[in-house]
Amino acid sequence: MTAYRDQYASLFKGGQNVVLVGVSNDSAADLQSWAKDLDFPFVFASDAGNSGGTYVAFGGGLRESRSVDSRSVIVVGPDGRIAGVIPQFNQVDPAAYEELGAIIDRVTPEQTEPSG
Repeated sequence: MTAYRDQYASLFKGGQNVVLVGVSNDSAADLQSWAKDLDFPFVFASDAGNSGGTYVAFGGGLRESRSVDSRSVIVVGPDGRIAGVIPQFNQVDPAAYEELGAIIDRVTPEQTEPSG
C-alpha cells in the first residue's frame, strides 16, 4: 500500500476529482490506525462485519478462511459514480498502476495551464 501512497500525486493527479477506496476485511480500527500511521491520502473500507460480502460484490475472491485474497480497489469519478474497479489489486505489480492510471485518466479531465 505504500506504493499507492508514493505514486499518489502523479497517478491520482494530486487527488483531484477522484476518490480511491481500498476494500479489505481488516477491522475499521486497524485500517484507521494503519492509514494514519503511514499517512495514506485515500480511503479504506472495512468489510470485516460482512464476511467479505462487499468485497465479493466488487469482484474480489475469498480464501477458505473468509479473508480477502487481495485488496479490491474502487475508483470514484468526479461525478460521484464508480469509474472503475480492480477486483484484485497487486500493489507490487507495475501493470496494476498502469490499469489504475488508465481508469483515472479516463474520468479526469486534463488540467490546462492558464494563458498569460
